[in-house]
Amino acid sequence: MKVLCSRRFANGSASLLGCLLLLNAARVAAQTPSSPQATPQPPGTTQTSPVPPAPTPTQQIAQAHTASVTITLEQAIEYAKKNNPALHADEMLIQQNRAQETTANLRPNPLLSWDAQYLPIFSPSLFSSSYIDNNAEFDVGIGYLFERGKKRQRRLDAARDQTAVTEAQVADDERTLVANVAQQFVAALLADANLQLAIQLRDSYRHTVGISEEQNKAGAMSKVDLLKIKLQTLQFETDVKSARIAKVQALALLRQGIGFDSVPRDFDVAGTLAYQPMPLKVEDLEAHALTTRPDLQAARRAITAANSQIALARANGKQDLNASFDYGHVNAANIGSFYFNIPLAIFNRNQGEIARTQYLLTQSQFQERAAEQQVITDVRNAYEQVLNAVDVLQQYDSGYLQQAKDALDISQFSYQHGAASLLDFLDAESSYRSTELSYRQALATYMTNLEQLRLAVGTRELQ
Repeated sequence: MKVLCSRRFANGSASLLGCLLLLNAARVAAQTPSSPQATPQPPGTTQTSPVPPAPTPTQQIAQAHTASVTITLEQAIEYAKKNNPALHADEMLIQQNRAQETTANLRPNPLLSWDAQYLPIFSPSLFSSSYIDNNAEFDVGIGYLFERGKKRQRRLDAARDQTAVTEAQVADDERTLVANVAQQFVAALLADANLQLAIQLRDSYRHTVGISEEQNKAGAMSKVDLLKIKLQTLQFETDVKSARIAKVQALALLRQGIGFDSVPRDFDVAGTLAYQPMPLKVEDLEAHALTTRPDLQAARRAITAANSQIALARANGKQDLNASFDYGHVNAANIGSFYFNIPLAIFNRNQGEIARTQYLLTQSQFQERAAEQQVITDVRNAYEQVLNAVDVLQQYDSGYLQQAKDALDISQFSYQHGAASLLDFLDAESSYRSTELSYRQALATYMTNLEQLRLAVGTRELQ
């Protein structure tokens, strides 16, 4: 306000008195019902422009078509967990692994064998009960493969450990999905806030156009200046349409993340862009991440799975015993026979698979170390981004927002009363719009960085 007065009234004490009178008139006008102002809001929440006059019929029609369903961030996350098809597809991997556990725990099937020998097929005349009893031979046997080295238990352990790895990997996919949905939700909030600001600025400028038309009728404004003011309305209308398209696109991406079946097409988001303090230190967040990050848990479980693979490879190096019992009828006698066989482990003792699984264990150990370092790096980077976003917000809350609003109010009042030019008013309006948009973007950036920190830590609870 001081700058405007010093530039416009710089000629003596009379001009200074005129400046004071103008500021006092602006203050009185701001307190009257005809020029209501937005209610002051606490730091960290989105600011609104001056409240416009009563909505036009077009605005009333637009307000009548409100969303049938509004969802909060928590609801969006729950919908994503329940209805996201990509996540359900990943969960099917767990079921597949559990089916493999059933396969791994199966015992070998017994072997049934039988035969008939010395039958006079080509001499039918020899067929008789005596010949069948004394000359033909009949055998029936049953055999079983006895697995040595606890192969079945080792297979089951390896399958269960692999299921545990898959569960951690699916949990990591869910972690990523939740973070993406939360960030997209913030983007939808930003688009909605920008749309509301664009509508408010457009309606406020329409009010200014109406005043200018009255001044033109009274002879206080030329026809050329009035046309310039009306032409500027196109920019405000374009801003509203662009903001509306941006919101539609943001909601469409959000609906894709939470699942199309979760909400109807005309849904909307409920919430505000706001600052949420983060009390934890980076060291606490790192320690928490090292115990909760699903991808790190998957890397650690992969070491257990590699040990199970080594045990299974060694068990497969043990040779299995085949045993069978045969009943036979030959030469009018009933006889029984036992058969046993086992491979001699001279050449193949599964050496290659044992060596491969040992290298797999070493690889898994390196991957765990890499995952731990990645977790620490992610938390550090996300934490610094949050701190940087907080610094930006503090600059806005320290006075930039209020200064931009005061400059707009004074410039608008001065223009409406003939004490400022159209160029000064449009410049103040542009500065106010730019400041408000930047502040909303700063809030959205902070909330997005906070979601990135939650992604890095592996939990949404940062308290």
